[in-house]
Amino acid sequence: MKKRSDKHKEVEALRRELERNRHLFVAGYEKLTVAQDFELRKAVRGAGGCYRVIKNSLAAKAAEGLPAAGLLSGLAGMTSLVYTAADPVALARALTSYAKNNPAFTFKAGMVEGRAIDVASIQQLASLPAREELLAKVLFLIQAPAQRLVSALSGVGRNLAVVIGQGVKDDKFQS
Repeated sequence: MKKRSDKHKEVEALRRELERNRHLFVAGYEKLTVAQDFELRKAVRGAGGCYRVIKNSLAAKAAEGLPAAGLLSGLAGMTSLVYTAADPVALARALTSYAKNNPAFTFKAGMVEGRAIDVASIQQLASLPAREELLAKVLFLIQAPAQRLVSALSGVGRNLAVVIGQGVKDDKFQS
């Protein structure tokens, strides 16, 4: 059994992690084998996240006064936290693909950008394109009107040059 001082240190460490990371997924992991757990941790690390098995009461104490307090209070069963400060879409995608292959891993809730989301929203988040792809689409949409304007303006000059060139070629400009 852990000493009270060890539990206090664990609560403080978890609190610092919750303050630092704005994207959090709460999951259940009952009946996962050691090999499946290793595979899960590897997938989470590959997506830029951290995986941590927690005791429910310690998680509730660590989240007091934080945006995650609603998620972590009243938890039951075996619970783990998956969190990241980076891209939540990549992490959600990795977790949902893992959950499809391993039904023992289940989602309980999540938090993205400090807002609580349900299990269905986690699935929707996982289906979003990657951040880089979204930024590329926005950049294309910003650049498209400027490209059309430039091509229209250059088209006028090009057409004028073609008409003048044709007139010179046919000797239309006699004085």
